[in-house]
Amino acid sequence: MTDTTRTELEAAAFRRLVSHLQNRTDVQNIDMMNLAGFCRNCLSRWYREEAADKGITIEDSAARKIVYGMDYADWKAQYQTEASSEARATYDKTHKHDN
Repeated sequence: MTDTTRTELEAAAFRRLVSHLQNRTDVQNIDMMNLAGFCRNCLSRWYREEAADKGITIEDSAARKIVYGMDYADWKAQYQTEASSEARATYDKTHKHDN
């Protein structure tokens, strides 16, 4: 496999992941963090950081819009639910180094 083909496949997989997350608005970020250790915000931050490594400035809000498919505030208003006390406790326990 050539480097170009590998890059194209990785890009296609990224676009598919983003599309999947945009369609699965029922999946909350805290649940993703608790189960997988990353969420939509992490993905948008990684995108922004990779752009910065290439000398491209992307604002956090623009990177989030790429991942969420809409403004972050709109996504939160439409789809984010209150985290359960159990989900919050799990997050606090497993991500205490992030605080």
